Amino acid sequence: MRVEDALRLAAEADLDLVEVAPMAKPPVAKLMDFGKFKYEAAMKAREARKNQVNTVIKEIKLRPKIDPHDYGTKKGHVERFLKGGDKVKVTIMFRGREQSRPELGYRLLQRLAEDVIELGTVESAPKQDGRNMIMVLAPTKKKSEAKAEQRRARSAAATEGAHEAPEGATEAPEAAAPAAEPQAPESAQ
Repeated sequence: MRVEDALRLAAEADLDLVEVAPMAKPPVAKLMDFGKFKYEAAMKAREARKNQVNTVIKEIKLRPKIDPHDYGTKKGHVERFLKGGDKVKVTIMFRGREQSRPELGYRLLQRLAEDVIELGTVESAPKQDGRNMIMVLAPTKKKSEAKAEQRRARSAAATEGAHEAPEGATEAPEAAAPAAEPQAPESAQ
């Protein structure tokens, strides 16, 4: 089809003539609403960005001589990060004479890995790096799955909380409380 005929058809249909494949022999063109096409392409790109998952590595630092309660707190942080779908880098910092006992740090990292085995796996085994020993834990669930699960839990809690309103809660608060009587100001004598 000639270019003039295609332009005439586009003008009659109130559409744009868009060249789709300029390098093809003969070049390929299409009748379309170009503004609508650009808008839909932008919406697709925006949706793809929204569904994109960013891998975040959270870091927890420990010492070889850690108190059991402090260990429990740090383990709770690691569990929270893994439930959220984030990777966790666990670092044990050695100071002074502690550097001559790396097996203490290794045992501590192994214990932590065993404690969170249902939430994550060891991505990189404990290894000494100067004064620090490092291990990386990866979640068993993907971040997108974890986010979807959190959204479902939040929406379920919101609908459950709305159904459990007390019986008198629908009453207006002004009707429930007696009105305070205005007091006349005392005159100075």
